[in-house]
Amino acid sequence: MAKKTRKVPLRKCIITNEMKPKQSLIRIVRTKDGDVFVDPTGKKNGRGAYVSVDLAIIEQAEKSKAIERHFHVEGIEQVYQDLKKVVNGESLE
Repeated sequence: MAKKTRKVPLRKCIITNEMKPKQSLIRIVRTKDGDVFVDPTGKKNGRGAYVSVDLAIIEQAEKSKAIERHFHVEGIEQVYQDLKKVVNGESLE
């Protein structure tokens, strides 16, 4: 009997609109209180959006303020700094 292969969950990058495996994207979350932060675990509560793990794409998002528009918030410079840390392999602590 043939083994069943698991379905790989796909998510869309909000910047490039590419469908990619969930594990190759970074999740950003907005809570009910309006807080926006990077969620490297992908399990925190709130409305989530995904961004590709690519510094050029993150810089493009920062220039165009795409994440602010997506979540309807302003002034989230720290989120872009955290995204860059995650891409560079640094810890968010």
